[in-house]
Amino acid sequence: MNNILVRSLSGAVFVALVLIPMFYSTELAIAILSGFMLIGLMEFYRLFDQSDQIDIDWRISSAFGVFLYGIITSVLIGILPYIALFLIAPVIFISLIVELWRKKKNPLLNLGIQTLGYIYVVLPFFLMCFILQEEMNTFPNLVGMFILIWTNDTFAFLFGKFFGKTKLIERISPNKTWEGTIGGIAMSILGGFLIGSIMDPENLWFWVISALFIGPCSGLGDLLESLFKRNAGVKDSGSIMPGHGGVLDRFDAALFTVPFFMAWIAFYNFFF
Repeated sequence: MNNILVRSLSGAVFVALVLIPMFYSTELAIAILSGFMLIGLMEFYRLFDQSDQIDIDWRISSAFGVFLYGIITSVLIGILPYIALFLIAPVIFISLIVELWRKKKNPLLNLGIQTLGYIYVVLPFFLMCFILQEEMNTFPNLVGMFILIWTNDTFAFLFGKFFGKTKLIERISPNKTWEGTIGGIAMSILGGFLIGSIMDPENLWFWVISALFIGPCSGLGDLLESLFKRNAGVKDSGSIMPGHGGVLDRFDAALFTVPFFMAWIAFYNFFF
């Protein structure tokens, strides 16, 4: 019971911290997401602390990732001019040549993981900030995305617990089942219909179609992080959230989903 209470309270604080600012202050919401990005990036690089093959300096890699994120978000919110975006490529290449002086046995693996951190953590968090900054609807798109992700996760767990029999990808996540996955997707589609009907009637079909891919993307994002953790030999990415693990454990589905959601928003706004 104590564990359930801790998880519930921690989860409620997390949901409030993520969603409430999105209704009232874009700047505060971006600041909070940026804080999560920093912690998540450090967690990602530290996943490989015990690896025999990968030997990266999480401090150096995180510093470059934060610098890249700082450039693009500063341009987004108007602190830096757009010409500052031309600094991105030089910064990335400078981050690569650091490996010349580290004299580690697998430099290409190290560089691959370092670059993967930019793609897997920095880019998705920037896209979340971009969606917030360019928001045009009264009901924030990013709020809807998170609600659909959490709907999928919650009902995938419940359907899997009570009806799950057929393993999805047992070697990566032994507890996930096809029954849970399908149940989660079905409920996220229902959630999309409810969001569209109640909160954003003018964009009903936007939310229904969003749910059609947010559900599967959510599950794939969870599996992808499980693959990282299984390869690194750890249970959780961190321990910052009591009962829930680390930032990556909470944002794994969103990190994979947001690029697809951003693309869908762009196509929807262009054609409709």
